[in-house]
Amino acid sequence: MKKEEKTNVMRLLDGKKIPYESHSYEPDATLSGEEIAGILGEDPAKVFKTLVTQGKSGQYYVFVVPVGAELDLKKAAKASGEKAVSMIKQKELLPLTGYVHGGCSPVGMKKQFKTFIHNSAAAFDRIFVSAGKVGYQIELAPADLIEVSASVVEDIV
Repeated sequence: MKKEEKTNVMRLLDGKKIPYESHSYEPDATLSGEEIAGILGEDPAKVFKTLVTQGKSGQYYVFVVPVGAELDLKKAAKASGEKAVSMIKQKELLPLTGYVHGGCSPVGMKKQFKTFIHNSAAAFDRIFVSAGKVGYQIELAPADLIEVSASVVEDIV
């Protein structure tokens, strides 16, 4: 583990007085979510990834799902009220959200998009999401993440 560095996500949480614990590891954008869970010594069911989609209407949506799960695009479309949603291209991620692939957080995007968190998050006292930079994760209460990201809890996998 390396020296603590504050990300914009951490500063945003500090400003809102939301308690979290930060974790860092050697940055490697090629690591899978399961590998990151292993590095953290955590159950992969508690570690969540952030996915960005676009609906048929042109609207963007954010989905937060366990790293070992796949977003069900049909359930995602139903949750968002769209006929269909599709994953955005990786090159669109940074200009749209301000985050790079492997460091995308549901907290502190350039613009607030409608966000959905998989209902399994409620089973845990604390969950992990990206802290907005490759090599950094934050651990916080699901209720705090839901509040700060204005998320809706849904079955989306």
